[in-house]
Amino acid sequence: MYQDHQASVLPPGRPKVKRAPLGGREPHEVGNRGGHFLAPHLSHGAPAHAIAPLRIGMLGLGTVGAGTYTVLQRNADMIAARTGRRIEMTLVAVRKLQRAAAIVGPGVALTDDPWAVVHHPDIDVVVEVIGGTTIARDLVLQAIANGKHVVTANKALLAEYGSEIFAAAQTQGVVVAYEGAVAVSIPIIKALREGLTANRIEWLAGIINGTSNYILSQMRDQGVSFADALADAQTQGYAEADPAFDVEGVDAAHKLTLLAANAFGVPLQFDKVHVEGITQLAATDIAFAEHLGYRVKLLGIARRSAQGLELRVHPALLPADHLLAQVHGAMNAVMVKSDAAGVTMYYGAGAGSEQTASAVIADLVDLARSAGVAPRHRVPALAFQPGALAALPVAAIADVETAWYLRLDVARAARTVPQVMGLLAEAGVRVHQLEQFDHATDAELHALVLLTHPVPERQLRAAMAQVEALPTVMGYASTLRIEVLS
Repeated sequence: MYQDHQASVLPPGRPKVKRAPLGGREPHEVGNRGGHFLAPHLSHGAPAHAIAPLRIGMLGLGTVGAGTYTVLQRNADMIAARTGRRIEMTLVAVRKLQRAAAIVGPGVALTDDPWAVVHHPDIDVVVEVIGGTTIARDLVLQAIANGKHVVTANKALLAEYGSEIFAAAQTQGVVVAYEGAVAVSIPIIKALREGLTANRIEWLAGIINGTSNYILSQMRDQGVSFADALADAQTQGYAEADPAFDVEGVDAAHKLTLLAANAFGVPLQFDKVHVEGITQLAATDIAFAEHLGYRVKLLGIARRSAQGLELRVHPALLPADHLLAQVHGAMNAVMVKSDAAGVTMYYGAGAGSEQTASAVIADLVDLARSAGVAPRHRVPALAFQPGALAALPVAAIADVETAWYLRLDVARAARTVPQVMGLLAEAGVRVHQLEQFDHATDAELHALVLLTHPVPERQLRAAMAQVEALPTVMGYASTLRIEVLS
């Protein structure tokens, strides 16, 4: 990551670097905090009679940045034909100039000072693809203060600091676009903001983390443990060396925060999302769920309910024939239930360089098309006009009502099952299916699996505390929610 700088205007006396012409324009001086430039050797100036190109400054040239540059170059003529205006990469900030030069060639100026991008007078849009929430936040806010539009694929930045960033953009009359931050290649933000704009949305649910979905697919298909599936995902490049954000559900919660704001007209509320990951899932439960006609998926769910707005990320059982249950590997999908359109589903790649670039460039195209549109006539950043955003009470997870999958390791004692059933019945937990399986490692035990009718979580947890206290129940129960999503 870039060294953190204080976000401010260029101080007097700062070193200047004389640059070669960009886009066929006259040379000028660009502020630089001791950074270095590689200037382009080629001119991409547009004919005088043509509309001026949209000039892009990009922060970062990693996986997403390189993909964005590659797709912009490869499809430049087609994009211009659709947009009516060319989109030109003017300046890219990177940590390693020579490595970046090998990617972009001689036609793009490079600098190792990211502040040179946000202060560059010839840049219309800053594309932020460096990630993180420290230097990225400062750079984005400075770009906005300088009157530049911003396109970002940084879901953590927006989920945690989006209220500040969108407010700053509204004040300056600029756009912050972020299709690439949610579900990568799936245009779900555009669908919520535009395609479903006439609808009252009742709920949305999605598989919105490709790493976790790949791991769960491997656990089901190969019968392996979480640890082995994670190691495979890292080998295949689907998981980072430190996969915590993915497997603990944080990445999905960031995305759900943005989806919920667009769906329900609520402020960004990442701190109110209930988050559970998949690290404690046992291959045994995934196999039992499959036997019973279900599949386990990490879901992000936002739903209107009598208890309030539900915002939750957790593993859950889905009926095996449900459309979301058919989403395998690193793919993503989002399902939306609305009053007029009914149930719609959006499916696509959940990771990838050019896949994310597709969404980033779609935002750039929107900006190129709407350059002359007054701010009040643009599509709102969070689907609703800023003054219309209104907080809804968020339901406590203890009050959320779902059906449950329960697995207990119990002694082969004649009274164990009646005792368990009796305690659940006394607590108001109704069981509609009970199965007994041989225990994987202990002949003196068997696995008791129960499926319940919907019940508030508070009630279920209280009942299970009594069940787990039985002397014939070994350890703690495995508890997973069951979602129908019909």
